[in-house]
Amino acid sequence: MGSNGPTQAPPSQWPEGLTRVPYWAFQREDVYAQEQTRIFQGPSWSFLCLESDVANPGDWRSTFVGDAPVVVTRNASGEIHAFENRCAHRGSLICLDDKGKAAKGFSCVYHAWSYNLEGDLTGVAFAKGVKGKGGMSPDFKISEHGPRKLRVETISGLVYGTFAAEAPSLPDYLGEEIATRIARVFRDRKPVVLGRFTQALPNNWKLYIENVKDSYHASILHLFFTTFELNRLSQKGAIIVDESGGHHVSYSAIDRGPTGNADYSAQKIRSDSDYKLADPSLLLGFDEYPDGVTLQILSVFPAMVVQQIQNAIAIRQVIPRGPEQTDLNWIYLGFEEDTPEERMMRLKQANLVGPAGYISMEDGCVGGFVQRGAAGAPDERSVIEMGGKTAEGSESRVTEASIRGFWKAWRAQMGI
Repeated sequence: MGSNGPTQAPPSQWPEGLTRVPYWAFQREDVYAQEQTRIFQGPSWSFLCLESDVANPGDWRSTFVGDAPVVVTRNASGEIHAFENRCAHRGSLICLDDKGKAAKGFSCVYHAWSYNLEGDLTGVAFAKGVKGKGGMSPDFKISEHGPRKLRVETISGLVYGTFAAEAPSLPDYLGEEIATRIARVFRDRKPVVLGRFTQALPNNWKLYIENVKDSYHASILHLFFTTFELNRLSQKGAIIVDESGGHHVSYSAIDRGPTGNADYSAQKIRSDSDYKLADPSLLLGFDEYPDGVTLQILSVFPAMVVQQIQNAIAIRQVIPRGPEQTDLNWIYLGFEEDTPEERMMRLKQANLVGPAGYISMEDGCVGGFVQRGAAGAPDERSVIEMGGKTAEGSESRVTEASIRGFWKAWRAQMGI
C-alpha cells in the first residue's frame, strides 16, 4: 500500500507501550522519508564495509547509509574516509563502480568536477571559462563545496560511519556487551571475503530487521533447523538487548543430550521430516569458539547483522529501497588464519544462508507475506507480546523482547 491511504494518522500517534505496531509504519512514504533523515542520517552508526575492502592507500568501495550512496576510501596516509557518493555540482554519482584500487582521486563523468580521497572538491573543469568567456562566478570558492562527509570509526575490522556530529563514539554507541560479542566472532583475526551478493526483498526494511530479532520463529519457520537439530528452543541460550533497545544478540548451543522433541510435538510444529543430507559433513563443522555457542545472531541498530551459524560467518547489510523494497547485502567471511579444511567447511556451510539457503530461504519470503497481508489494513496493529511487554534480555528465546527493543530505539530516534 502506498502513502496516500484514506486514514493517515500522523506518525506522532502511536499505541501506548511496546507491544503494538501499526502497519502504516511499513507502508507510508512520509515515514520512510523521515527515517532517512532522523535515523540513517541522524545519530546512528551504520556499517559501511570491511577494513580489508580498503586495505591499501587508493583503495575505495561504494556502499550505502540508508538510501544515501557513500564512498569509503583509504588515503595516502593510511586513514579511512567516507563521504557521499554525490557530486557537489549537479548531484551525479562520483563513483560508478562497486570498488577500485590505486586511485589518486575521483572525477565526475558528467562535468569532470574532481575530488581527492578525503572527499574534498579539488577542481572544476573550465572554471575560468574558455578564452576569457564563461566559467564560474568570481566569488565561487572550491573549498566551500563538496559532498557531505561522514565520521568513521572501526571495530574488529569493520568500518562504521555516521553523518551526525552529535552521535556518540562508536564504542559508546554499541556498549561494552555488544562490542564484546562482535569481538567474540572475529577474535583479532583478519577477515577474508569468501563471497558477496545482494538479495532483493519485497518488503519494508523494518520487516527484515524484525525477522532478524525474532528469536522464536527460527525453529518454527525453518524446517532445516528442526530436522537436523541445529536450533531448537529447548537448547540452552539467551537473548541480550542493550539499554537503548536497538542492538541485540540471540545465541544458543547445540544440546547433545535430549532434543526436546516432545515440546515440538505438543505444539504441532513441523519438527519431523524424512529428508536426509547427501553430504552429512555439512553439519560437522569444527570447534571455533571455546564458549560452545553454535549460533549467534547479533544486530546493530539500525540495519546491520553479524552472523555466526556454526562456522558460517557473515555480515548482512540492510539497504532500504523505498517503503516496500529492501536490498540485503550478504558478505560471507573466512579468516586469513583458516586452514584449508576450515576454509572448505565455511564454504560448505555458506549454503545454510542466503536467498536459497537451507535455513534462510524462508526469511526472504515472510516479509513479503506481511507486506502483502497488511496492505489493506494500515491502522491495524501487529501484536508483539511473546515473552512479556518489556525490551529486556532473557534466558528464554521464546520472546519478542528484541523486536520490542527495536521499536523502542526506532521511536526514540523518530521522535514518536
